[in-house]
Amino acid sequence: MSRKIIHIDADCFYAAIEMRDDPSLRNRPLAVGGDPGKRGVISTCNYEAREFGVRSAMASAHAKRLCPDLLIIPGNMDKYRKASQAMREIFFDYTDLVEPLSLDEAFLDVSDCQRCHGSATLIATEIRQRIKETLNITVSAGVAPNKFLAKVSSDWQKPDGLTVVAPDQVDDFVKQLPVERIFGVGKVTAEKMHRRGIRRCGDLRQYSVFELSEWFGSFGPRLHELSRGRDERQVKPSRRRKSLSVEHTYSQDLPDAKACLRQLPELFLQLRGRLKRIDDGYRVVKAFVKVKFEDFSTTTLERVGTGAQLPDYQQLMTEAYERGGRPVRLLGIGVRLVDLRESSEAVQLDFFEPEISGSDEGDILSDEQNL
Repeated sequence: MSRKIIHIDADCFYAAIEMRDDPSLRNRPLAVGGDPGKRGVISTCNYEAREFGVRSAMASAHAKRLCPDLLIIPGNMDKYRKASQAMREIFFDYTDLVEPLSLDEAFLDVSDCQRCHGSATLIATEIRQRIKETLNITVSAGVAPNKFLAKVSSDWQKPDGLTVVAPDQVDDFVKQLPVERIFGVGKVTAEKMHRRGIRRCGDLRQYSVFELSEWFGSFGPRLHELSRGRDERQVKPSRRRKSLSVEHTYSQDLPDAKACLRQLPELFLQLRGRLKRIDDGYRVVKAFVKVKFEDFSTTTLERVGTGAQLPDYQQLMTEAYERGGRPVRLLGIGVRLVDLRESSEAVQLDFFEPEISGSDEGDILSDEQNL
């Protein structure tokens, strides 16, 4: 069975965070990096700067020569890590198979995800929308049957793009790929290929694995496979989740606290269902609620010492709503988790017991039907 792999890549991540936090930085060439007078290097830059040829890993002094109006500001790694973690928590809402490559990009294997009717395209679309609403930045996504094609396609329509390569499109998509799109093919290797008339993956297919190995050494067999769109590497998660949540953005704002409380039973049932699907290597240590008001201000309230049951969320929701006291556009509820593989000191909060009794379940279903 073909896998469903998504590659998410934030658009000019560091610069995007800075422009988000200071709108006066928008619509002008901007880079995050070191001092040009002290052999500084560009970490990232926005698209206005890229039009002048400015690129990541470029010396800041050279970047200033290319773009005299370029504003270079120092980075804030704590802020970028916080945004990165927020993105990963969104990823974990869809799968535990998340492989971060850096702060701003990751692979997700959503082959077994049932959300969005099991459609990787719809999942990628929803993730991009949630990141935009939550962090006010854009990400690009690629959807494909393997990691190689997912990563290539995420860069296909940047910024703020989505490219899908379905299994029956792989052959045509790969044939026309420039060899420079293959990870590991740098300037020297590309020039060596060009001298042999190899400019696209379709050209590579004309040669046997033995010929490619003779010319490119141990990279030869890999080139032989990738030029045919084959990549059997698994998504290898390097970190476990820290929380699990569900949330919903409403087409019409919820006018008051009572309206918010009426939405909780449905959210709670969704959360219970998702918690029962994760492995038993976690413990719940906190319950939390998230409320986004009509003016896009957001408050999150969490508390230890709760059983993470519906009454706990009702109390938290009531208190959180009082912080804003205005119509609500988004509600979310969730739990903070401790990974038992990493900690043996977590406090066990029993999320699953007691089970909802017959009368309680009837109340929940009645409320749900009234939504």
